[in-house]
Amino acid sequence: MPEKLEPGPDHPITITPAERRVVVKAGGRTIVDTTRALKLEEADYPPVYYVPRADADMSALARTDHGTHCPYKGEASYFSVPGERGANAVWSYEEPHEAVAAIKDHLAFYSNRVDSIEVG
Repeated sequence: MPEKLEPGPDHPITITPAERRVVVKAGGRTIVDTTRALKLEEADYPPVYYVPRADADMSALARTDHGTHCPYKGEASYFSVPGERGANAVWSYEEPHEAVAAIKDHLAFYSNRVDSIEVG
């Protein structure tokens, strides 16, 4: 069974409303434009914006067979987006661990695999 860890003082995770507009573009088109993003801050990593699937153009995403495991968040599934760098550019925790349940039904994007992620 994959390892499951809880966030704590040695590995904090906080999830808050982004309070800013987040726009993601890939393949020359807007994939997400939302004011309902969540900002996930984890340990010493840069913040990651998780956007609601409901605010994404899901027709622009193609599910892949790629997957990863995070002991703090769970199993991630991946999607590709248009563009030459778009393979596995998007991840989602479809059944996240309870400690990060707020990111269910949300997507996150690798900034180096999309045209841009504009915050603000």
